Amino acid sequence: MLINPADELPIYRQIMRQITEAIAGGKLKSGDKLLSHRELSEQLVIAPLTVKKAYDELELLGFIETARGRGTFVAAKLPVPDPDADLERVRQTARRLLAQAYLAGMNFEQVREILADAHEHLIGTHKSEKEKA
Repeated sequence: MLINPADELPIYRQIMRQITEAIAGGKLKSGDKLLSHRELSEQLVIAPLTVKKAYDELELLGFIETARGRGTFVAAKLPVPDPDADLERVRQTARRLLAQAYLAGMNFEQVREILADAHEHLIGTHKSEKEKA
């Protein structure tokens, strides 16, 4: 996991994003144990409360579960998607992405390439994990 202090996204949200992307990409599966708050904060050189905030939010959203005395795990039963709400969230994110890209002077083809690279990274990670099994 990597944290970018220059990213406009708060650090706890960067942690949340990376964990949910790892789940979506198959790198993390139901039942997988996550590092403790302290271990992850030491690894990332950030405050343990920042990790706790990310874990607390992920737990509220149903992505992770904490078993007292055992640790924190990817939820056995992940949240059931709401296709309509999910589609609207993706549309809003796409609009923000395009606005940011256009303000940065990029054109649609450049954004498409960025999305293709992101897709390949996400799917490529999933494929490499399956091939290891």
